[in-house]
Amino acid sequence: MESCSANWPETATRSRNSAGLRTADIARATGYSVQQIRNLERDGVLPPVARTPSGYRVYGEAHLWAVRAYRALAAGVGPVEAKRILREARERGPSRLFALLDHAHAELDRERRDLAFAREAARAIAGEPLDDIRPADDMSISELSRALGIRPSTLRHWDAEGLVVPQRAEGATRRYLPGDVRIARLVHQLRLAGYGISALRELIPSLRGAHGWDEIGRALAARDAGLDARSAALFEAGAALYMLLRTERGRRLRVRRC
Repeated sequence: MESCSANWPETATRSRNSAGLRTADIARATGYSVQQIRNLERDGVLPPVARTPSGYRVYGEAHLWAVRAYRALAAGVGPVEAKRILREARERGPSRLFALLDHAHAELDRERRDLAFAREAARAIAGEPLDDIRPADDMSISELSRALGIRPSTLRHWDAEGLVVPQRAEGATRRYLPGDVRIARLVHQLRLAGYGISALRELIPSLRGAHGWDEIGRALAARDAGLDARSAALFEAGAALYMLLRTERGRRLRVRRC
């Protein structure tokens, strides 16, 4: 009997229950357009598709599960990575697929841990008082970059994007007041938690107000919800991939009996 680690076959799958499906049938069943299904075939995401003597595509059950798996994977890891996972699984077999799925789950776990750390750090930073400010508390760009463990060019980029805008001393030298330093620390933690520049640009004005932590808390909660949705998508992808593997294995066994 063939092992589960054998490569996926390079022939179109046609099950007894779902043989003879058209492109429109696959599109309707998965919520994609006909052109999107053809694009997935072109990109090597689907198993090879058979054609009738007149040139019409003939899909089977495996193609249906492959498209469903791709749709869920795209929601969990993004479309580029989803295509890579399915292509490598088809070329290198189920063992490679399992390794790639393990990595995807591990990355989500890392993002969750980073988010938890960022939440605690941001809560502490947002709660720090800014009383008794002295000129000596100001920091230069090199001092602040060392304190945060980032490059000065990163602070310059944040300045250009309007995230952390320092004061300008004589000679246009950047000087970060304690309030600027706190914003920089918050931005740093939120960047570590996966927040993009555009999302932070919308959040920054609220961070300077009296209810800054409330806004941060809502932003982090939204990030949590996004991670939950991606985890659920990976579970859905796993179910579709299991059915895809089972369909392919059943086809191989039927071919061997013949």
